[in-house]
Amino acid sequence: MTTKKKELIITSALPYANGPLHFGHLLEHIQTDIWVRTQRILGNKCIYLCASDAHGTPIMMKAEEENTSPEKLVDKYMNEHKKTLGAFQVNHDCYYQTHSEENKKYSELIYKNALKNGFISKKNIKQLYDQEKKLFLADRYVQGNCPKCNAPHQYGDNCDVCGAKYEATELLNPVSIFSKKTPVIKESEHLFFSLTKLENEVKEWIDKSSLQESVVNKLQEWFKDGLMDWDISRDAPYFGFKIPGFEDKFFYVWLDAPIGYIGTLEKYLKDMKEEINAYDLWKESSEFEIYHFIGKDILNFHALFWPALLHAAEFKKPTNVFVHGFLTLNGNKMSKSKQNFLLADQYSKELNSDYLRYYLATKLTNKIDDIDFNLEDFQKKVNTDLVGKFINIASRVNKFLKNNNNKLGSKIDEVLIKEFHMEAKNVFDDFVNLDYSNACKRIMKLADMANQYIDKNQPWVLAKESINAKEIIQISSTAINLFRILNICLEPIIPETASKIKSYLNLKDDSYVNLEAFIKNHEIESFEPLITRIEDDNITYLQKVSESG
Repeated sequence: MTTKKKELIITSALPYANGPLHFGHLLEHIQTDIWVRTQRILGNKCIYLCASDAHGTPIMMKAEEENTSPEKLVDKYMNEHKKTLGAFQVNHDCYYQTHSEENKKYSELIYKNALKNGFISKKNIKQLYDQEKKLFLADRYVQGNCPKCNAPHQYGDNCDVCGAKYEATELLNPVSIFSKKTPVIKESEHLFFSLTKLENEVKEWIDKSSLQESVVNKLQEWFKDGLMDWDISRDAPYFGFKIPGFEDKFFYVWLDAPIGYIGTLEKYLKDMKEEINAYDLWKESSEFEIYHFIGKDILNFHALFWPALLHAAEFKKPTNVFVHGFLTLNGNKMSKSKQNFLLADQYSKELNSDYLRYYLATKLTNKIDDIDFNLEDFQKKVNTDLVGKFINIASRVNKFLKNNNNKLGSKIDEVLIKEFHMEAKNVFDDFVNLDYSNACKRIMKLADMANQYIDKNQPWVLAKESINAKEIIQISSTAINLFRILNICLEPIIPETASKIKSYLNLKDDSYVNLEAFIKNHEIESFEPLITRIEDDNITYLQKVSESG
């Protein structure tokens, strides 16, 4: 593990500001937060950023539906998102939104730099247009028959029945989902970002980054199929930033969404009253490393368009992009219509956030496989690992220490404790490498060893004779030392519980930095249940709300 302290900018993908956060959002934000906490524990400086994605036609339509303005809608969901994520101990340094002056500034700057450097072109395109709604229709807003197999009710980009991909203008019998009328084909001039000119630069960035193997393989597929220039403009009406020099053209939401990372950084620096701006930290010569956590569905935007756009505008490209799979619920894709859906707030009303954080951590590796949240497995895993193995260590020796006025002795098994110290370093290596699942396995193996140590020494048998009092305190003090090391290891995953345990141990400033210390002649607090079991009623409730859609 490196001793050189780093400076990192870390982001999670931006939740769309047209609804509350569901369980799928939590997977990524918890994954990111564990990594951020790990980096900080190791002494690295981190700026953790996120924002609500505020632009696009869906925001405009949702605002119309709720009889409010897009700006008010975005403010409402931004505040909701921030509160929800906070309930799961996801602590951003700045949580903002993309509809901001800061983001407008950097969107225009990056566009102008790309234009100046010859990476923006114009081209006329044909689109479906709803004459009644006076709106150009994105693929999701038009349905018709598949031009290949004639299957009805297919969207304007691909067929769910035969898998064919096509242009929306190729749909047979197209109908606007807004007016239910047949749209017309209308021509419009659009602006394109010249991704094809930057293929070599993107490939060079991929070679230099330590992207996951499956991510590199997917990118190679896209190169093989041939890159295409990227349409970065949308016609009015559209909720977004106007493109400089045009009255009725707006930046496509996916142009300014990732630039929102930079806009949010600018907001953070302003709030911190720093004299530098976001460009100072994001310019090519910056010492800061930049890491993005994303889902596999937005890989093309973050690993093709984004590094290319940054290169074109002379900004620093990401150090790495970490990609995860989807979260399924009880073995099936989350879907409101199929009554298999769980909102983050529905969970947090019922259970401790640390339970979910731990369960997801046991499933998260550095691969991009999908992860299943199974309610019964969740209950069993938390009760077995956190309650039955981890907390059990402290509760098993509690009464023996209580008889000693809650004071640890001067003698402990230093050899065993040193074994735990060594393995704890491997745990943190796993965290850094995003293999949280393996880290959890290591931690629980240590917890088993601690319990086996207590089983072997049988303090409850020794307690039958007063002559064994010192030996009992030595066993109990060793167990508490082992418990403390496990708590340091689990802190990035279960921060709320870890904080309570530090208070119980009278070691409020305890950290990885002090890992190799031995705790002797030290008074701890009286033991109280630090976490409780997940009961069947809790699972019944979550099952019920998930089935209600």
